[in-house]
Amino acid sequence: MSPEVAQFVPLIVITPLLAAMAWNDLKNLRISNKLVLIMLAAFVLSAPVFLSFHETVYRAVFGVGVFVVGFLGFTLRLWGGGDVKAIAALTLFVPSYFLLLFFYTFTMSMVVGMLFVITSRSIIGFPECRWLALRPKASYPMGVSIAMSGVLLPMVAMGLG
Repeated sequence: MSPEVAQFVPLIVITPLLAAMAWNDLKNLRISNKLVLIMLAAFVLSAPVFLSFHETVYRAVFGVGVFVVGFLGFTLRLWGGGDVKAIAALTLFVPSYFLLLFFYTFTMSMVVGMLFVITSRSIIGFPECRWLALRPKASYPMGVSIAMSGVLLPMVAMGLG
C-alpha cells in the first residue's frame, strides 16, 4: 500500500460512522457522543499502525486546538456541543499536510449541505416532520457537512473526486 493511501485508511474506515453522524443529525439534530467516542477509539487504535509518532502528536495537538476554538464558539452559542466534538474528532484523521485542503473541502461541504437542507425543507419540510432538521425553522445540522468533508477529503486529495 502506498504511503499516500495508507494515511487515509483510518479516515476511510470511519466512513460508516460519518454516515451515521449525518443521518442522526438530520433526523434528531444531535450528534451522538457514542459516535464521537468510537471515532476517538478508532484513531487511538489506528494511529500506531498507520502514522508516525510525530504525525500522531501533530494531529492530536491540532485536534485539541480545534476543540478549544470550538468550545469558545459553543459558549458564544455559535455551534452545538456535538458539532464541536465531532469536528475535533474528525480532524484527528486529517493528514497534517492536507489541512488546507480539508478546510476547502469543509467549506464546500457547508455550501452543498446548506443547499441540500434548504431544498429538502422546501420540498418535504413541514412543522410536524419526523426529521427535525427538515422542519421549517430548525437549526442547520452541521453533522451533514462534517461527515461530507470527511468522506470527500480522501477522494479529492488522491485525485478521485
